[in-house]
Amino acid sequence: MKISKILIGIDDSKFAEYAASYGFDIAHTFNAHVGLVHIVEPAITPESNADNLMGLPIETANYNEMNLLDIQKDQAESVIERTVKKYAKGLQVTHFNEYGSTADGILSCSKEFKADLIVIGTHGRTGIDRLLMGSVAETVVRNSHVPVLVVPLVEE
Repeated sequence: MKISKILIGIDDSKFAEYAASYGFDIAHTFNAHVGLVHIVEPAITPESNADNLMGLPIETANYNEMNLLDIQKDQAESVIERTVKKYAKGLQVTHFNEYGSTADGILSCSKEFKADLIVIGTHGRTGIDRLLMGSVAETVVRNSHVPVLVVPLVEE
């Protein structure tokens, strides 16, 4: 088995951080090219600043969609930069900032990057949380054409 390209899905969570450390350890072992992917899911903003329950105006910051996209883009770049600085140590790293569905973005980047392995963390949601939020890891595992390593965070 030859692993020359590893795609690692990251976000700003301890789950993704733990998975990134695993992914980079594997990359160092195989001297693999790493692809870091951070997906920005569209933010949902209310159309009005009225409290729908009471009908009273709510004080909100004046953010429009472009401001939110800029904030999300800056955060994504910060997460990628921090991860590269912490783990890359001499490895070749390519990064992807995508917008849309997290699972679809990871799968799309995997094909574009021609990854041999995908490494992602899992939030370990169960029950109603999983039903409402879905499972990015499950969707990636079910639809990937390459092996997927799902790294659970083991809290001590």
